Amino acid sequence: MCGVNEPVRVELTEAQTSRASRTYWNEVADEYLAEHGEFLGEDRFVWSPEGVDEADARLLGPVRGRRVLEVGCGAAQCSRWLVTQGADVVAFDISVEQLRIAKTLDERTGTPVRTVAADAVALPYRHAAFDIVCSAFGALPFVADVGTAFREVARVLRPGGLLVFSVTHPFRWTMPDDPSAAGLRITHSYFDRTPYVEVDDSGTPVYAEHHRTTGDWIRALTGAGFVVDDLLEPEWPAGHDLIWGGWGPVRGPLVPGTAIWTAHKP
Repeated sequence: MCGVNEPVRVELTEAQTSRASRTYWNEVADEYLAEHGEFLGEDRFVWSPEGVDEADARLLGPVRGRRVLEVGCGAAQCSRWLVTQGADVVAFDISVEQLRIAKTLDERTGTPVRTVAADAVALPYRHAAFDIVCSAFGALPFVADVGTAFREVARVLRPGGLLVFSVTHPFRWTMPDDPSAAGLRITHSYFDRTPYVEVDDSGTPVYAEHHRTTGDWIRALTGAGFVVDDLLEPEWPAGHDLIWGGWGPVRGPLVPGTAIWTAHKP
C-alpha cells in the first residue's frame, strides 16, 4: 500500500480496527486475488495455506439443505463451493471491493452468492437463522473484541448449530513473517496480545490484526456459550511448495501455521 510505514504494536479500539480493515481490504482486493487467486480458486473451499480443502476434510459435515453463513467471505470462494453442494448460503465482508470481485466471480462461474457488507461485531441477521457458521481466515483475527463477534455468531446460530473457523496458529505469532530457515526463531512474546498494526504517513492505522493465545480463543468461545469440539493443527503436506507470508515448506513441517477450531452451540 502507498505511504505505509514499518508495522507497530499498539492498542486499537474496535472502531479503529474496523476502519483499518475496511481501508486495507478495499485497497488490496485486486492485488490479493492476483497473488492468491490460483490457489484459492473461484469456487473452492480452502481452509488454510496447508491446502486443507473442505471437499476432502468435511469439517462442516453434510451441508445440503443447511442454512450457512460465511464470516469475512472475501471474494466468496468458499460460499460459492457451498452453493454447489446444495447449501443455502449467505455471506458478508467488511470490504465492498472484495464483494465487487465476488460478483465478478459469480458471473464467471454461474454460481451466485448472496452477500452484504457488514462487520463481524454487528451481524445484520436475525436470531437463530443459521445451522452453520464458517470462516476461513475471515474477519475474526481482524476484530478487537472477538468475544463480541462470537456472541453475535451464537445469537444467529440455532441451538445445536456448528461454528468452524480457521486463523493463524497462535504460536506463529512468536516468529517473524519469514518462511525460510531464518524464520525459525522466536522474536516476540507469545503472551503479548498487542495487535500488529500498519500505519500510513499520517499515523492512521491502515491494517490491524489481533493476536490471541490458544487459551484466549478457548475462553472467548466458551464465554460466548460455545462448546469447543476440536482444534485441528494441519501438518504441511509433502510436496506442497506454496509460499504465503510465513507459510511454506521449510517451516511448515516443523511448526504449526494454522488453527482450525470446531465448536457448537448447545
